[in-house]
Amino acid sequence: MQSDPKKLIENNNKLNHSELLKVVSHVQREKDEWILHTVMVEGCDVPFKFKRKGKYQSLKGARVNITYYPEQEAIAGLTFEVMKVVRIKRG
Repeated sequence: MQSDPKKLIENNNKLNHSELLKVVSHVQREKDEWILHTVMVEGCDVPFKFKRKGKYQSLKGARVNITYYPEQEAIAGLTFEVMKVVRIKRG
């Protein structure tokens, strides 16, 4: 089932959608049953994070379309802004 970003945004006004962002870094690491993915895109200092059951082919250097929303994450007592990815697709 493919999700349409326009429909997602219509249903949730906190969502954002960006197209053809260039990935400069893609890190994958295991945590319990999940693979945690952290993607950095060109021109943005905030990481985009998502989790999946399996590993992806590296997205480094690829252009992607991302649907996401901003979120705060606390690490060691410090709060950081991250982008929680709802949908990511190669552009």
